[in-house]
Amino acid sequence: MKPTAWLRIEGAVILAAALWLFSQVNGNWWLFAGLLFVFDISMVGYLKNPKIGAILYNAGHSLILPLVIWVIWREYSVIEQVAVIWIAHIGMDRAFGYGLKFSDKFEHTHLGTIGKSKR
Repeated sequence: MKPTAWLRIEGAVILAAALWLFSQVNGNWWLFAGLLFVFDISMVGYLKNPKIGAILYNAGHSLILPLVIWVIWREYSVIEQVAVIWIAHIGMDRAFGYGLKFSDKFEHTHLGTIGKSKR
């Protein structure tokens, strides 16, 4: 199996773990549905150029920030829920092949090429 396949499986496991954790913290599923895609706002940097786009996208799609937020502010229900939703979003993206971006173009990710450039 290719390493990218393992990374996509890992993304699916992260998504499943986040869904389980969200249920364990009695998360609000309407909040989950409403915020699941909000983290894609980090793509706004691509309006300026691919380098800034990659920096912002990768910051918003790295597990570091939501895990730190979850660990530090777990006792605050809404913050905890947002952090877990963010983790679920990252897992979902990785499972579907949307990896961290290189600075040359949006389609060039650590999981391979996506979109029209793939053809």
